[in-house]
Amino acid sequence: MLKDLDSEIHGRDVVIVEDVVDTGLTLNYLCRTLALRSPGSLAVATLLDRPYRRLVDDLPVRYVGFTVPDELFVGYGFDLDERYRNLPDLHVVAAKLVPSSRLRTL
Repeated sequence: MLKDLDSEIHGRDVVIVEDVVDTGLTLNYLCRTLALRSPGSLAVATLLDRPYRRLVDDLPVRYVGFTVPDELFVGYGFDLDERYRNLPDLHVVAAKLVPSSRLRTL
């Protein structure tokens, strides 16, 4: 973590907003770290969820926009090599257009 919270969360309801939940490793670390501060409740909201890629079982993912396949999405803030982020909706990138260096992250 580069910056700590500016406010105390003890006893407060906390929702972590995430763009994509994939393996859950980073989110698990964040949830465990925040849980040490005794929030009243802790939940996760995500736009895109890939539960079949989960390496962590007990994530508090409570709010899910879409459960998506193992593909690369662009638009609506998601990019491919700093491009297509400004598209107003989500698009699946054809596998043949994905640079080989990015195939591992799909």
